[in-house]
Amino acid sequence: MTIGIPRALLYYYYFPLWRSLFTNLGHQVVVSAPTNGEMLEEGIKQTVSEICVPIKVYNSHVIELLKKDVDFIFVPRFVRNNGREWYCPKFLGLPELVKYSIPEAKEKMISFDIHPKIDDTFYTKDFLPLCDYLNVSKRDLKNALKKANEDFLKFRAFMEKGYDFERALSALDGIDNPPPFKKGALNILLIGYVYNIYDPLVSMNIIQKLRDMNVNVYTFDMLNEKFIRNPKEKGKKIYWVFTRKIYNTVRRMLLDDEIDGIIHLTAFVCGPDSVVGKLFELDCDKYQKPFMTIRVDEHTGHGHLQTRIEAFVDMLKYKTKNAM
Repeated sequence: MTIGIPRALLYYYYFPLWRSLFTNLGHQVVVSAPTNGEMLEEGIKQTVSEICVPIKVYNSHVIELLKKDVDFIFVPRFVRNNGREWYCPKFLGLPELVKYSIPEAKEKMISFDIHPKIDDTFYTKDFLPLCDYLNVSKRDLKNALKKANEDFLKFRAFMEKGYDFERALSALDGIDNPPPFKKGALNILLIGYVYNIYDPLVSMNIIQKLRDMNVNVYTFDMLNEKFIRNPKEKGKKIYWVFTRKIYNTVRRMLLDDEIDGIIHLTAFVCGPDSVVGKLFELDCDKYQKPFMTIRVDEHTGHGHLQTRIEAFVDMLKYKTKNAM
């Protein structure tokens, strides 16, 4: 059978695990195409206007997979980590957001609750519904999930070497393309959720744009979870899983003299970001670390992004030159 994976939301974090799991269960994984304007327009038409652009993007990928006539579409409900941190409400309600926006997807959805212990540990019991969906044994599921966890840890090891998502995925597949870090270049922490910074349409390829300006780019998923879970200086308690990750990353990297500046890429009307975004501003002001917020939605243009990051990079270069 073919299992469709929308190239959106947590695809940009957990795809290596999902691909390995379904492949080792004997099924073919089909991934939707990279986001483009035509796809997004379809997603917008099918989605309530008030919700954030990542959900509109996700729905566009579900629609694209329906056109591919896959047997199933994997739409998991991520609930909480380790019993203490909750995922953003859009993840809690994702199956409902999809099936009520796109009724024809309802009969093809594989959906169940997932409660990871931590990022790299998944319980077999959470995935037991797959036994019924795919007619596999519990033993086969357990073995496939074990292999998937191993592949995910290998992928995370590449990320922690400074690889971005696509390079780490290629390295996992045996095609090693090391990250293009340059000596003497500016170092910018690009903070934001993976589904914003890695989606080519939403981010407007901001990572490559920065690299073209001779900038080394770092993201939160390039850091070890244990490292960012325990910042040197305690801040606010954040209860959303990925929001805590980006908040603690900033708390950590504010003390790193090698980081020249921080850019926060956020989607318009994102609830959790409305909280931590202000905390970023206050903390960066306290530590005198240059900071810029870029808010994007389905209407944001490349020219707007290009102008703002060029100005920010020029300011950092001027600041660095005068400090020498």
